Amino acid sequence: MTRILENKIALITGGTGGIGRATAVAFAQAGASVVVTGRRADEGAKTVALIEAAGGEGLFVQSDITRALSVEAAVQRTVDTFGRLDIAFNNAGVDARLLAIAEDTEENFDRVFNTNVRGMWLSLKYEIRQMLSQGSGGSIINNSSIYGARGTFLSANYVASKHAVEGYTKAAALEGAAHGIRVNAVAPGYTRTDMIMHHMSPEAEQFMLSGQPLGRLAEPEETARAVLFLASDAASFVTGASLPVDGGFLAK
Repeated sequence: MTRILENKIALITGGTGGIGRATAVAFAQAGASVVVTGRRADEGAKTVALIEAAGGEGLFVQSDITRALSVEAAVQRTVDTFGRLDIAFNNAGVDARLLAIAEDTEENFDRVFNTNVRGMWLSLKYEIRQMLSQGSGGSIINNSSIYGARGTFLSANYVASKHAVEGYTKAAALEGAAHGIRVNAVAPGYTRTDMIMHHMSPEAEQFMLSGQPLGRLAEPEETARAVLFLASDAASFVTGASLPVDGGFLAK
């Protein structure tokens, strides 16, 4: 892989598996030093080992993106260790229990919005502050979803939370533009991650595949490559965009 992130410092939230872990490896292969955050220290250590095997420097910081002090500390640890922050991939997120709006619960709402929206906002807040203090721009990528662009049944909280991610991406892109800070999103379709696979049954797989013009689920590495593009200077004039990685789902 071309080392298009040579000497860059990247922070990835939710880097303990799935798309976050695949992106950490892709960043390392491209020349970046990579900090990953999450709640599971053992899985974080596995990601760091993969980063190092890919030729990069890695660091795991145990962090809870729903808590301001924890997010601020993770950004500060990144800077204390590597000197600055050039790239952030706000990947951490949760799915929702499958419930109709009329049957949904406050607990389900709070769990989804605390991570997918509050956590996104806090991550942006402290990442942008750091990039502004450096005065050298930066690139931030938020992990949205195909359901940030449309609705679906029995997942209103998740759908609404990902629409919020899209809104934060556009607003942050406008705020950051004058300072050379680009903010974009990726919008994955159904992908073979733990979050998806624990729902998997023959019926669920058929439902997912029925919406995929390419006829299969994505692999985490396919979204990672899209994130790598947005993080790099190859996307130097791209900001405020949401890039679907969905096998044609949103084209229907």
